[in-house]
Amino acid sequence: MHQDEETKEMLRDLLWLNALIATELIQITENTSRILRKADPPESCIVEHAALRETALKIADRYKPDTMLRKHVAEHQ
Repeated sequence: MHQDEETKEMLRDLLWLNALIATELIQITENTSRILRKADPPESCIVEHAALRETALKIADRYKPDTMLRKHVAEHQ
């Protein structure tokens, strides 16, 4: 593989990993809020987190479309 292609593939991998981390951190934030409040997070947080999660998923899908990330994240909701 040519070095430019290797670099592009590495960047795709890093973008995907960052999107994975982002979606998991969003879920951790929601779970922590739920535990601390002993109730669901405010509706505004749920809506905003869903939008942020979707943005991260779009980025991940753009660079690595055939992973289990979208399916995994959908199971969180």
